Amino acid sequence: MAKNKGPLHPDAPLLLNNHRRPVTRRELIAQGFKAGSATVIGGSMLSLFAQSALGSLSPEIIAKRAECKIRSAGSGKIPFICFDLAGGANIAGSNVLIGQKGGQLDFLSTGGYSKQGLPADMAPNASQAANALLYDTSLGLAFHADSALLRGIKTRAAAMTQGMTNGAVIAARSENDTGNNPHNPMYGINKAGADGSLMSLIGSVNSDSGGNSMSPSLMINLEKRPTKVDRPEDVAGLVDVGDLKSLMPDTQDVVAVMEAMYKISDKKLDHVNPGTLVSGRDEKLEEMIRCGYVQSADYADRFGSGTELVVQSDANIVGQTNSIFGQEEFNSNGEYRKTASVMKLVVNGYAGAGTITMGGFDYHTGDRSTGETRDERAGNCIGACLEYAARLGKPLMIYVFSDGSVFSNGMMDNSVAGRGKGVWTGDDQQTASSFFLVYNPGSRPILIGGESADPTALTAAQRVHQQIGYMRPSGDVETASSPAANNVNLLVETVILNYMALHGDAEKAKFGETFKGHGLGNSTLQDKMTAFRPLASLVDGLIPK
Repeated sequence: MAKNKGPLHPDAPLLLNNHRRPVTRRELIAQGFKAGSATVIGGSMLSLFAQSALGSLSPEIIAKRAECKIRSAGSGKIPFICFDLAGGANIAGSNVLIGQKGGQLDFLSTGGYSKQGLPADMAPNASQAANALLYDTSLGLAFHADSALLRGIKTRAAAMTQGMTNGAVIAARSENDTGNNPHNPMYGINKAGADGSLMSLIGSVNSDSGGNSMSPSLMINLEKRPTKVDRPEDVAGLVDVGDLKSLMPDTQDVVAVMEAMYKISDKKLDHVNPGTLVSGRDEKLEEMIRCGYVQSADYADRFGSGTELVVQSDANIVGQTNSIFGQEEFNSNGEYRKTASVMKLVVNGYAGAGTITMGGFDYHTGDRSTGETRDERAGNCIGACLEYAARLGKPLMIYVFSDGSVFSNGMMDNSVAGRGKGVWTGDDQQTASSFFLVYNPGSRPILIGGESADPTALTAAQRVHQQIGYMRPSGDVETASSPAANNVNLLVETVILNYMALHGDAEKAKFGETFKGHGLGNSTLQDKMTAFRPLASLVDGLIPK
């Protein structure tokens, strides 16, 4: 019998005998030697400005803001955050259930669940007592009742928030421990219309995708390359009105100066001698100059007090007894500070989408406890995003993925932290999967194929729509079950299709026009790969334009 080991600290690096010494950025993140640093973009703090603050701008500048397409919030699309769990985390079985053709509750074999880390007496269809099965549908999507991800989510998300959330899981293989998985969908989400008033995209890693995994090459638009900010402290300096603030403590004075600069420049441009330009007056250039001054005045108006961009000033996040994070844990946990920064920016519409990379998920360390503690912390971060969206009354889509996955050979870790589950033995791309959650203010998202939002009263069609693709009884992905099952590029397209579908049938119909040459087939096949009806909150106009 193997001697039980204590769980590694969630931030401890993983020293794996069956991997070479990490040398690349991706390998360092996957094994936890390098953090998936924090990202927040200045807008993260922007939720604190009330619309009435714009009243300090003159009518002329307000009118010009509209002409220059300067927004005080997002593009009107659903905020989108993806979690990149670097290293090959477990998702299927021990966290989110994936079944056979009939959906999540079309259970696998005992051996299949053992491979996914669950002994026979903890398989989701094993009864602990009369009518008590070991799965949990608090979030609409069925998780294992002892899922570490679910424990973390429930720690941060209130019961009411959970009740307005639903999700879907995708059975999909991806390569283990490689930077060649084009997992990240953010460029596609932006192309589908998601945008922010300050930035289009943000990411916690300084890479073209903003995360650990790359983006599909045909979707990359380097003009929209994600902006990286490492710490909440960086956010406070993102919008800076320079020395004007020290010279003029009154924000209204700063705004007045910015407006005066605009008007002076505008008059000068009106008197530019056309003969001084090589090809006559460049009206587009002039408009860019004018709009630049208007935007400066707008920034001074919204952020001139200097406190709006301080993450720690948001009582929903930290600093109060009912905040999402406690002050001590926020100060001591870099993952929480990073998550708080990104969710603040994205949910408030100052960035269209963001990636949060969390490292150290290559956790086949000869125990189960290390993976459990890291999964639970990831769940805390996911739950925090859901709860923040709920407090602001905004919808949110969260997508969770990892590069590859792990398997268990049946050996048990009976330590307290191991919880009597199977030890993660090594990498296995066959057990890989991804999932997404959707929070909708006021009502739980409804799966296609029925009328009920109650997870205990779903039709057979709804259960199939909640699981895109399926697994074999052995616990392996059935590669013929969907286009996404064996092609990561098509997995990304599937996520984007579902994102567009949440905005209505007209937006979903634009998928083929927006992504020409996609691999998801005709509209009939796309319908099969779509989980939810459009969100009611979009009809109610809860997303600011």
